[in-house]
Amino acid sequence: MAVYKSSSSLPSHGNIRPSLVASEATPQKWTTLEQTSDLSKPRQIILNGHCFEDEFSMEYEQKLKDVRELLKSEELENQIESLMLVDAIQRLGIDYHFQEEIEAVLRRHYMEATTCSDGYFYYTLHDLSLLFRLLREHGFSIPADIFNRFKGKDGVFEGKLKQDIRGLMELYEAAQLVIEGEDILDEAAKFSGEIVSNRLKHPYHKSIARFTAKKYIRDSEGINGWRKTLKELAKMNTSVAQTANQQELAKISKWWKDLGLAQEFKQARNQPLKWYTWSMASLTDPSMSEQRLELTKSITFIYIIDDIFDLYGTPEELTVFTRAVHMWDHAVVHMLPKPWKMCYKALLDTTNDIGYKIYKKHGYNPIDSLKSTWASLCDAFLVEAKWFASGHLPTSNEYLENGKVSSGVHVVLVHLFFLLGINRKTEGAVQVHDISDLISSVATILRLWDDFGSAKVIKY
Repeated sequence: MAVYKSSSSLPSHGNIRPSLVASEATPQKWTTLEQTSDLSKPRQIILNGHCFEDEFSMEYEQKLKDVRELLKSEELENQIESLMLVDAIQRLGIDYHFQEEIEAVLRRHYMEATTCSDGYFYYTLHDLSLLFRLLREHGFSIPADIFNRFKGKDGVFEGKLKQDIRGLMELYEAAQLVIEGEDILDEAAKFSGEIVSNRLKHPYHKSIARFTAKKYIRDSEGINGWRKTLKELAKMNTSVAQTANQQELAKISKWWKDLGLAQEFKQARNQPLKWYTWSMASLTDPSMSEQRLELTKSITFIYIIDDIFDLYGTPEELTVFTRAVHMWDHAVVHMLPKPWKMCYKALLDTTNDIGYKIYKKHGYNPIDSLKSTWASLCDAFLVEAKWFASGHLPTSNEYLENGKVSSGVHVVLVHLFFLLGINRKTEGAVQVHDISDLISSVATILRLWDDFGSAKVIKY
């Protein structure tokens, strides 16, 4: 529902609701472009104009090569160790270097487990939970009822499992990937959570590896073997990533300052670091600098326009602004108050520039899809502004349906998919109109999570 159809007619001054119709723009597909290099040849790492020293570059490339060869080798002590290696790579936030190798490891485990009638029987609680989590994270179909073997005749998890802290911690992690209707995973989360939740406040599935890698490295001190190589690579990777992030944040801060909107809307949020953090957490590969910068600009306008609707203007003035966004034309800027003119012009210029950059890189212009997301976002903001002004208390369903749009998730994800390389000529990739349910689900999670986080308990 988040990729919305923008009507050619202007929204009326009456009951405006965001369109629930998926965008009918020309179907286009996306794919992530990959860069390959000959790792056998020493080279300098040049990132955003910063050149790392030859010695550092050579050591960094060698460690990447070592881990890549390790993933392909049969030297690991047992099958489970290969899963532990994949898990460690993910927890250190360096998995984007080894996507093909990780896929091959997991596919091998999946085939071995699903082609044998007793494929899951010999796994311990820890190993089966780890296998389940990794396979499900990477899109493999694996049933939750494989955990039934750890239940007793009474249908509940066996009491002796309470002594297996390591296994329970991994079971708790696996239970975070529950799908609606999988009661056994709900039971697993409750059973394991009562014992390990204090030791596992931030499950991996609900964390960002970039922010937890340091703790993982610290907890692994003194461990030799492949973990030592991974730790060294992770520390070097962090140095590379931090350099990129610092340079990008400086660019975003300058771009934001040059816009001048912070001076015009003094009550609005002025948080370029927060806005950039969203992009940094979503796109961890240091090579995706341009995508992070452009996505951050879009995220910035979500926050600023939200504050304009919350803190500035009457419903009538906000309706005019919404109409102008639907029209997407510099010629209508005269309709707006002076400070709003700056924001409107900056929104159009920035989004049009993003569309042009995508056109130059991928050969097509997604501007119709991009601007329709902004129109639907303003529609949703306007609905909330009118509710507040009139004192109307929406039903929970009304609030959530509109809130999924006002969260801005659809704006972020549609821009992100195009920046990653949507191309209607690419076979087998995802089409924008096919992902409306996905976007709606993500928006629901973010809206409810955000509201629960800010809600206050009222005591009577």
